[in-house]
Amino acid sequence: MTPLIDEISDEEITFVKPEIRNPFSTAGFVPREKVFINGVDVSVLVSRELSFDKDGKLITRKLTDYTKEIVTEQFSTLNDFLNKWNESDKKETIIRELEERGVPVDDLINSVDKKLDLFDLICHVAFDQPPLTRKERANNVRKRNYFTRHGEQARQVLEALLEKYADEGIENIESLDVLNVIPFTEFGSRTEIVKGIFGGKEKYL
Repeated sequence: MTPLIDEISDEEITFVKPEIRNPFSTAGFVPREKVFINGVDVSVLVSRELSFDKDGKLITRKLTDYTKEIVTEQFSTLNDFLNKWNESDKKETIIRELEERGVPVDDLINSVDKKLDLFDLICHVAFDQPPLTRKERANNVRKRNYFTRHGEQARQVLEALLEKYADEGIENIESLDVLNVIPFTEFGSRTEIVKGIFGGKEKYL
């Protein structure tokens, strides 16, 4: 019997060079954050975010359930919350009230969706409303052409405020101090913007 190997010609044999992985390659490698404890370099294997209530006690329930309970104790219906929100001159006041009642606002934003305004976050978590991101809300304002009633410079300032809201949230545009930073300084000083472009503080607000 002729051995099988004799029946195979050299032309039919294909050698495939094996892929050798470089143990020092950084492709696809995400280094762990270095942590030092008492001067010793350690690696973080597992991390867990913890939230605490206003008394400093660990929140053991799901953060959204905990928030819903606190919010609905104060506002029994969505309309109650909407009325309070719309009546408030500064939304930051409501945010502080929620924090005083025990809602860990920053933890909630980080755990659910950083792109949501707190208003949408509360409506979503406490009253099961479909949320809109800040950018979606800003785009809805643009679609209504609300700024066309103002002059060119005022429209540019309002557009810049809307962009800042979409990026950072409502709290950062409620204060007149926002006009002291770029890009608003390109339109002049805070006084020049409020009085010269808008005709006074009340009209600007």
